[in-house]
Amino acid sequence: MPLRNLETWMWAEACEILDRADRLHQQFFRRAVMHSKRPAWEPPIDVYETDYGFRIMIALPGVAPEHLKVMLEDDHLTIDGHRHLPDSSKAYIRRLEIPYGRFERRIDLPEGRFEIGTNELVNGCLLISLRKI
Repeated sequence: MPLRNLETWMWAEACEILDRADRLHQQFFRRAVMHSKRPAWEPPIDVYETDYGFRIMIALPGVAPEHLKVMLEDDHLTIDGHRHLPDSSKAYIRRLEIPYGRFERRIDLPEGRFEIGTNELVNGCLLISLRKI
């Protein structure tokens, strides 16, 4: 085997071993996070204020409605839930970029009184409207 081909082969093998180690590392630590009582991640949000209240969009692709809890407390709104890892018992995880496990997002509200108007999951986003009262 020419020296150049041997170097290319060794480099490809080394990269494959590093990729496999990275996948195992992610799989091992993701599973520990899945069973944690503390939030593992925070979903991104957009907040819009109108004359009558707020509209809040929380990105939650793959989260089932029954795994969500929305709570309006004195001066903040809390969204709490869990994104479950899909059944991958017969698959090798090649990449995990979407966070899984327990999440929580707390949104501080300005002074005033609010009530939840609507709360619906649409196209992977939780849409909440808060009315000023």
